[in-house]
Amino acid sequence: MQKEQQQLAELVKGKKVAFIGAGVSHKTLIEEFVSLGAQVTLCDKKNSVEDFGDYADTIRRLGIDLSLGEHYMDGFKGQDIILRTPGFEYYQKPLQDAIAAGTMVTSEVELFFDYCPCEIVGVTGSDGKTTTTTLISKFYEAAGRKVHLGGNIGAALLPMLPDVAPEDVAVVELSSFQLISMHKSPKIAVVTNVTPNHLDHHKDMQEYIDAKRNILLHQVPPCREVLGFENDITRGMVPDCKGKQVWFTRLHETDNGAFLRESDDTLCYAENGVVTPILPRKEIQLRGLHNVENLLAACAAVWGRVPIEAMRQVGSTFTGVEHRIEPVRTLDGVTYYNDSIGTSPTRTIAGLRSFDQKVILIAGGYDKHIPYEPLAPEVLAHVKTLVLMGATGPRIEKAVRECDGFAGSGLTILHADRMQHAVELARGAAKPGDVVSLSPASASFDLYPNFEVRGRDYKNIVNNLK
Repeated sequence: MQKEQQQLAELVKGKKVAFIGAGVSHKTLIEEFVSLGAQVTLCDKKNSVEDFGDYADTIRRLGIDLSLGEHYMDGFKGQDIILRTPGFEYYQKPLQDAIAAGTMVTSEVELFFDYCPCEIVGVTGSDGKTTTTTLISKFYEAAGRKVHLGGNIGAALLPMLPDVAPEDVAVVELSSFQLISMHKSPKIAVVTNVTPNHLDHHKDMQEYIDAKRNILLHQVPPCREVLGFENDITRGMVPDCKGKQVWFTRLHETDNGAFLRESDDTLCYAENGVVTPILPRKEIQLRGLHNVENLLAACAAVWGRVPIEAMRQVGSTFTGVEHRIEPVRTLDGVTYYNDSIGTSPTRTIAGLRSFDQKVILIAGGYDKHIPYEPLAPEVLAHVKTLVLMGATGPRIEKAVRECDGFAGSGLTILHADRMQHAVELARGAAKPGDVVSLSPASASFDLYPNFEVRGRDYKNIVNNLK
């Protein structure tokens, strides 16, 4: 057992440990913590052990205590450690009461930060963080480094700990839900942008911003901070930076970071008065100007740690992440795209701007209580037929209809009750040469457990069209 794993074992041995929920990462950790000698309690809204399905046998085998049903949070009392899932709101009173009573409240990703022996690169933001995180990981891999990718993307990190060596690098996508309680920050921190999002979870916009700032607040020099210059909120985070702060910007030229040079449309990096070309924009395989920004952010994060050749190789070959303006199929001259990651207006706007023609847009979903007025003029500019579904469909329609220019836009608005119906309506409206894009500007939770399931359902429906 390596040193870091031994330290984790010492933390949990003989301790009363409560897990909130039995998601995929918690199931792995529960088994590990029991093997390390912890007395585990599972706190969950489910009413009985049978409600856990196949996992019920594991619960019985491991001898896990249960605190279930309406009062499941009663199980927090008397615990030494509570592991919070990101979706559980940090400021709920029972959890804060436990903290006040001396209980250690942490999470899978926080424990990874506590014990990880290698350098950590962390990425957060309202938009672009998954693509930026993926690009950074691919840069390091192209440079021959072993990469551990996780956090809000991919697999849980803490179970990887036995395989992490000091010379490796961990690349971690961090959501506001994860960051809100974190007490350590990564060596390299990237904040892509901050726009209204998750206001159904956070009490207000300031709490959301403060959660994002947490990626910077606990850094220890020498460290690096990469901030998006175009976003007012990220630009305002400079006072929080403790190390080498650099920018990424598509619309301005900077002498401190990565930028798109207007004179020859080339991605460049500026440092100490020296400008180094990285890659002509025409060679980038990713679609959309927002992905130019993601590539600039990734270059700024790894500058000096990864050879330029590795950046060029990835930048000129990487075609994107699933559910992000992902080509699905061309049928009867109509091309279908899956942009299910469009869970907010800003993401959908970026997706719409990536096309050089008006599209047929499928939008709507779970209501996160974010405004749709900024989306409306973009819909009028970039959409010929709008197919709406889900809880936010009426809100999006209201914003569009009340937008200046709607009357003369020629926009058609249709309504669907489910994804199959939405695809059928889009297909009926499409002509050869048209583009149909699923980019909902909303979360998925009214109809799907997450945006990935939503995107795959859409792709399955599209691929089964005759």
